Amino acid sequence: MVDVVMGVWMALETIVVPASVVRRLREEAEKLGLSPEEYLVELVLRDLDPPERAREYIEASKSLLEQAREELTRGNVRQAAEKAWGAAALAVKAYAAWRDGRRLASHGELWEYMRHVTRELGDWVRDAWMYANGMHTCFYEGWCSREDVEKALEKIERLVSEIERRICSG
Repeated sequence: MVDVVMGVWMALETIVVPASVVRRLREEAEKLGLSPEEYLVELVLRDLDPPERAREYIEASKSLLEQAREELTRGNVRQAAEKAWGAAALAVKAYAAWRDGRRLASHGELWEYMRHVTRELGDWVRDAWMYANGMHTCFYEGWCSREDVEKALEKIERLVSEIERRICSG
């Protein structure tokens, strides 16, 4: 059996899983349009009650923002871009879980719910989302610069912070 090491977000521990499981994880995540990290979060949190799931999504989102900054420090723009996208996606999922008890399971549902969040919080949400979506594309195509990712992170951090504030205060 071949083992593949996958780092846990907080980089405090490592989980060793068979290569076949990692391949399956990537395949299943790709079918849903998710990163492997997002897919794992979904699997772990799916049975939590919506308010608890919302809080966990926000914590994971904040962790991804930290990781994006770390990746930029190391010069890995593509990984930073994908982590930025993941942070925005999880923030929207957090809002859906908190506000409506909904579990969003696809990119289409994320886009639909982003419009709902935009109506409630303002047009700046759409701007943040569009930057995040650009980061998702950047991960696959590699065309963005460090400055592009930094600008996207500013907008996405506002989205995460505002959603966290609402979840924690209400």
